[in-house]
Amino acid sequence: MSRSSGNKITKITTKDNNDYFSKGFIFKNREDAAIRLANKLKFLVKPAGELIILAIPRGGVVTGDVVASIIGAKLDIVVSRKIGAPYNSELAIGAVMHDGSFFPNEDIISMLNVSQDYIDKQISIQKKEIERRLMTFRGNKQYHLHDKTIILVDDGIATGATIFAAIRWLGSQKLKRLIVAVPVAAKDTFDKLKEQKVDDVVVLQSPLAFSAVGAFYEDFSQVSDEQVIEIMNKYRYKQV
Repeated sequence: MSRSSGNKITKITTKDNNDYFSKGFIFKNREDAAIRLANKLKFLVKPAGELIILAIPRGGVVTGDVVASIIGAKLDIVVSRKIGAPYNSELAIGAVMHDGSFFPNEDIISMLNVSQDYIDKQISIQKKEIERRLMTFRGNKQYHLHDKTIILVDDGIATGATIFAAIRWLGSQKLKRLIVAVPVAAKDTFDKLKEQKVDDVVVLQSPLAFSAVGAFYEDFSQVSDEQVIEIMNKYRYKQV
């Protein structure tokens, strides 16, 4: 399927008017956020064998599991890793996928004059961690997504480097349909999401004042590898 970008495709942002959100737009935990997200997604998709929830570990897997259970879909994961700037690992100069494809933030790379040697070394480091996670969580690095409807899920988006990398990689997978769904995203990142080659974007909240994803959750406990493995086992993945 050939997808357009910009205003040629449908974009959806929803605001839940439940009184709970009037208290600073806070979710109780990832499960609470995922239930609310799934209730919105039910209007966009119908359960079918070709429907796959593709979650970004680790926190996104908890979100994805709940969404998959509610709308009757299979759960899988995709791993992209941020590459931080020299001397400032929190500043993303891009992100890399499991196949080594690198999606750069050209403006930051140019502004900081980041060398190609630094980028190549970081790609190598992050590819090893991506492979570890894929083998630990799903047992292989192969994907069969042709003609599938994919819902790409995470527990929230701040700058969006990793999810943008995943979106661009998915653009080469000949999908039937691609939907991005998250409980919360920074307003400027949400605006950038609307410019990506996706069919629909579902975001429950896109606040202007945004410090971190965890600030919108009462409980944003760290998710362990063991928790992800337990979830993936429910979907019959065999870890290596």
